[in-house]
Amino acid sequence: LKATTNDNNEQQQQQPTKKEMVKLVIHVIWVGLSTILISRLNINSFFMRFFRDLARSKARRRLYGNKHALVPMLLGMDDPIIKTLDDEAAEEQMVSLTLDELSYYDGEEDEDSGEDTPIYLAIKGRVYDVSAGGSFYGPEGQYHDFVGKDATRAFATGCLKEECITSDMDGLNEKELKEIDRWIELYETHDKYKFVGKLVDDVVEKVLEKEEEQQQEEDSIEEKEEQRDNEQDQSEKEQVKTN
Repeated sequence: LKATTNDNNEQQQQQPTKKEMVKLVIHVIWVGLSTILISRLNINSFFMRFFRDLARSKARRRLYGNKHALVPMLLGMDDPIIKTLDDEAAEEQMVSLTLDELSYYDGEEDEDSGEDTPIYLAIKGRVYDVSAGGSFYGPEGQYHDFVGKDATRAFATGCLKEECITSDMDGLNEKELKEIDRWIELYETHDKYKFVGKLVDDVVEKVLEKEEEQQQEEDSIEEKEEQRDNEQDQSEKEQVKTN
């Protein structure tokens, strides 16, 4: 009887407690969700968004006292908090850059001064100084391809190919548009990244583009008129032969 009692005690000790079972279930669910997420995104994009959400959760704790923001973010269940810095003070200090001017701020060495330039990137036309994240965005950083450009589409889709690093938002779905807002929240609320201004159209380039379009229209009209004249001449020649 004593031996049987000891065996029962050993079996009870070996059985996991309720707390351990809950931890195990959570772990299994987390692994499953992580697998699903990684399968849908490439590895680089997955970790980009993971560290983004980690930084956003820290910002929400710092700014709003929210200590439980991370899990909903990682599961894609959060709504981005968009609070841009377009107040009067920011407007006074804000700079306006063309895409060509933005390309200068790539963290590379300036030929004249010999010093490294600040590191800027843009998303949805908003320009941010991310020089503090040089290990990520600097010349040797994993995300240096985003620097000096408006990479809105890449931020939205997670596509890191050269053709995706563009401001073009045509065809983006609701989920991808929400991803843009999540990135904007990161840069707006980060304690080390700074909003510096907005992208503007290059006036000279716009004028040249308009002149080129007008020239193409004129060439098209002349080509059509020439074709019509040729057809008319051909028709008259055929009539003469018939007569």
